[in-house]
Amino acid sequence: MRYELYYWPEIQGRGEFVRLALEDAGVDYADVARLPKRAGGGIPTLMRFLEGRSVDHPPFAPPFLKAGGLVIGQTANILFFLGSRLGLVPKNEASRLWAHQLQLTIADWVAEVHDTHHPISGGLYYEEQKREAKRRAKDFREERLPKFLDYFEQVLRRSPKRNGYLVGKAVSYVDLSIFQMMEGLRYAFPRAMARLERTHPRLVALRDRVSTRPRIAAYLSSERRLPFNQQDIFRHYPELDG
Repeated sequence: MRYELYYWPEIQGRGEFVRLALEDAGVDYADVARLPKRAGGGIPTLMRFLEGRSVDHPPFAPPFLKAGGLVIGQTANILFFLGSRLGLVPKNEASRLWAHQLQLTIADWVAEVHDTHHPISGGLYYEEQKREAKRRAKDFREERLPKFLDYFEQVLRRSPKRNGYLVGKAVSYVDLSIFQMMEGLRYAFPRAMARLERTHPRLVALRDRVSTRPRIAAYLSSERRLPFNQQDIFRHYPELDG
């Protein structure tokens, strides 16, 4: 099956979690909005799914995935669908539900990262809510970020039989997502992460292991991997890093 991923073409964002799974599995997929219009791509193609009436189950927002006749929205839901099909989650139900639970926790984490620079409204510029962002980022650095890191470090610590992975004995889509979280947080909060990584060695080791997987390493060094930027979820504002 050829998968079609629909996401904004100029940022990593939530779509990157899906891209990493597709890249690691080495499957055929199209990043539709990044294709030229003459090839049926571009933002207008993406918007037709969001604004048109021909889709029975329309997505609320990107990312969404087209797989055959299915249109699947929400990052965690897409990865739940892809996991067993791409060999990125164990086949038993308990493991699939555990992976989904962890991915939903990551989704909460991503939302809190976004709110450090847009705590009032996504419709306002950062400069219009800078004072509130400083307060929100301080709480995130001191309270929420350690809590999320502690949780996933604990999951790794309590599961020695999983060979350093979060779900099962091989890499899962959750491990790929943790890699993305560590990369994004290093970009957005380099000072905070330099301090916190010292007490979370298992997460650092997992990040390093994922980065050396052949297809992931090839992807990271390719033009397909967009750089972090100030329009993305992970943004670096020095004043928010303490």
